[in-house]
Amino acid sequence: MAGKELNATSAALLGLLHEGPMTGGQLMAEATRRLGPYWTMTRSQVYRELPALAEGGLVRVGKPGPRASVPYTISANGKRAFTRWLNEPARIGQLRDPVALRTAFTDYMSADTVEEMYADAAEQHQEALAEARAAAKDYAAEDSSAAVAMEFAVGYHRSAISWLKKRG
Repeated sequence: MAGKELNATSAALLGLLHEGPMTGGQLMAEATRRLGPYWTMTRSQVYRELPALAEGGLVRVGKPGPRASVPYTISANGKRAFTRWLNEPARIGQLRDPVALRTAFTDYMSADTVEEMYADAAEQHQEALAEARAAAKDYAAEDSSAAVAMEFAVGYHRSAISWLKKRG
């Protein structure tokens, strides 16, 4: 991986490892807690990237612990790669929203199904908005960068709710 560009998942893992050594499970939990409202990672992505990061010399693999959990620590090369990634121009991501995708095909759905889809999505976005607002408030005192990132999640869910209200 040395010399290769980091993908977003690898970069996120390296960023999280700045906080200290973590196992794959701990990285998943921290990613869900800290990044989940605006960035998702799957368990399979985490466990696919960690060996590649180790092979590339960006993380060090610790001794297996309970239940064969293995801690990973960011290396000096990993810190440099992460810093390079942070300083690259950022491109917007591809939006993959299943409700928006289904909306493109509502001509093939019953009116009741469409109405239910929008109502369910609005409820989910309301819950996610409340969670993102709470997380932003919690982070405000301890981590201003995380709080600012949470504002993206707040704005996204507010925008989605506004869009859904126009449909419903």
